[in-house]
Formats: sequence, C-alpha cells, structure tokens
Amino acid sequence: MNTKIIMISSAVFLGAIGLGLSFLPDDIISGIGVASNPISTMSFQLLGALYLGFAMLNWMAKGALIGGIYNKPIAVGNFMHFAVGALALVKISLNIQSQSEIVISLTVVYVIFAVLFAYVFRTNPPQIGKDK
Repeated sequence: MNTKIIMISSAVFLGAIGLGLSFLPDDIISGIGVASNPISTMSFQLLGALYLGFAMLNWMAKGALIGGIYNKPIAVGNFMHFAVGALALVKISLNIQSQSEIVISLTVVYVIFAVLFAYVFRTNPPQIGKDK
C-alpha cells in the first residue's frame, strides 16, 4: 500500500481542522452553540495547535517508508489518534440531536483513517529494490 497518499490526505485533513481551530475559535464555538469565553477560546486554539503539529508530522513523513517496523511511532500515533477519536465520535453520533451531519461526517473520516493506519501499522512495506 502506498502510504504517501494516506499521509498527505491525513495531513490536509488535520491541517484544515487545525487552521480553523487556531484562527477561528470564536466562530467555531458560537457555531456549536456554546458561549465563548477566554478559556474556551484558548482551549480551541491549543487544540488547533495540536492538529497543526500532527498535520506537519504527517506532511514531513509522507516520503518515508512507513509500516511494520519502519517509522512505527508515526504509524502508532496516527492510529491511536484516529482510533480513539473514532470511538468517541461514534459514541457521540449515536446520541446527538443537533449538528448531526457534522459529527457523522467527522466520524466517517476518522473511522476510515483509523482502519487505514491500523493496516499500515500491521503490515510490512514492500522492500524497495528487491524482487518479490
């Protein structure tokens, strides 16, 4: 499996969320129907910084061999982020009343990335330059 596509797509996805949370926290907070205050704004900006950091990690590692024993921390970190996020989103999406389309969309993306990174983590990449 070509991990470059997975790494680029996850970097773009995480980067878009990170930019939104970093630069538009008050708009996002009011969009979900919560009263904005300095603590919630700061929390969303810090969450955005985490997303941007993860996006940069994935973007910088897009050309590296990932899977099996190669770059295992990157594969495990991505898997844990997307798997735990998918579980939390599935739990929320079963009970949410408002803005369910946003939560369900995020859930689908998180589940897809969790499955992809689980596959990357569990398989060994093909050896470059060797016959199969």
